[in-house]
Amino acid sequence: MPLTTDRMIDILDETHDPARRSWVDSANGHPDFPIQNLPLGVFSPAGDAPRIGTAIGGHILDLTATARAGLLPETLTGCLGADSLNALFSRPAAERRTLRRHLSALLSDPAQKPVLAPLLFAAADCRLHLPARIGDYTDFYVGIHHATNVGRLFRPDNPLLPNYKHVPIGYHGRASSVRPSGTAVQRPCGQRKPPDADAPLFGPSRRLDYELELGIWIGPGNALGQPIPIAEAPAHVAGFCLLNDWSARDLQAWEYQPLGPFLAKSFLTSISPWVVTAEALAPFRLAQPARPAGDPQPLPYLWDEADQDRGALALTLEVHLSTAAMRAGGLSPHRLSRGEATAMYWTVAQIVTHHASNGCNLNPGDLLGSGTLSAADPGGYGSLLEITAGGSRPVTLPNGEQRTFLEDGDEITLSASAQADGYVPIGFGPCTGTVLPAL
Repeated sequence: MPLTTDRMIDILDETHDPARRSWVDSANGHPDFPIQNLPLGVFSPAGDAPRIGTAIGGHILDLTATARAGLLPETLTGCLGADSLNALFSRPAAERRTLRRHLSALLSDPAQKPVLAPLLFAAADCRLHLPARIGDYTDFYVGIHHATNVGRLFRPDNPLLPNYKHVPIGYHGRASSVRPSGTAVQRPCGQRKPPDADAPLFGPSRRLDYELELGIWIGPGNALGQPIPIAEAPAHVAGFCLLNDWSARDLQAWEYQPLGPFLAKSFLTSISPWVVTAEALAPFRLAQPARPAGDPQPLPYLWDEADQDRGALALTLEVHLSTAAMRAGGLSPHRLSRGEATAMYWTVAQIVTHHASNGCNLNPGDLLGSGTLSAADPGGYGSLLEITAGGSRPVTLPNGEQRTFLEDGDEITLSASAQADGYVPIGFGPCTGTVLPAL
């Protein structure tokens, strides 16, 4: 095993051991939830109340019941008795790591099977909920290839605005419309102004799109007026999920000036419901890609050498599309893109530090979006706006259908996998949504 360091995000221990196996047979070799993952979430068995659980293979372990049985540290019993992860997120990262180690030991020790087996539920029989009560949601714009591609559509000679490489760009989204995977997206209505029209029209969006993003869950957070130094920022990240910031491009084009996105984004944001903890991702840390020659050096409050050495994540991200006709014909979903999370121009720590740099208080359970993550090549573009060059180059699907933007009945699925030599890959579970007609 690699050497342990004193930075919480880098701590590697027995929970990451690739040889560790679980007595829950479905966990061994599971593409998303082997025992090396142990993501946290909120679920409810059929006809029962929501409670906290962890995904293990094709099952969910009821952590609320496990804690009440006295099998977990007493200090965490109160946090695990709720129907959200907010209280657990508020605790120091060291306590989350303690919970992880206890769960890993329990689920790898066959002697614990008689006690814990009754507390396991088949995931297919359970409903997954939002993992936390989201007080605030902020969407950033740190995918530099996406920002360049979109900027080039509107400003071919100057795709990136002057501030992009100096400051992590973001805007405050709508927390009330964040929903877990599986929630359908109702095609939104709004104002749009076709290029040949003299005045705007009101009606259903004709340019509905998805955005492939990484979601970042805030842990303890900071008091109002107290910034978070960048060296301390990783301790305030509880975990990660996938995030689809559905976007009505025609509404957005008309409304975004001068204050940015509004109704074009606020109708729905989908997330994968399992929180892959920062501790689980310790083996998958990478050096942040070097900035191109000539790019400005970030201001001192945004720069930390340790963050540059280990602030990126080895995640492969994919998007698949399935149309109603494809499903009726028994065809598999079509992959639209495949790329890496290293497309982030700013690290997660830089995002968190900048958000709090003016004294803004981040609270446990707040959600941050990375912004659309696109690769440098077309095979990894993270939105249809880029893939189709603003609708001018339709995508041809395996059954001959074409798409410029999403049509009713289309289903989008985001997925992600973390991989590194010498370690068991872990995944995030799907983030899926199907487009319904406008009301």
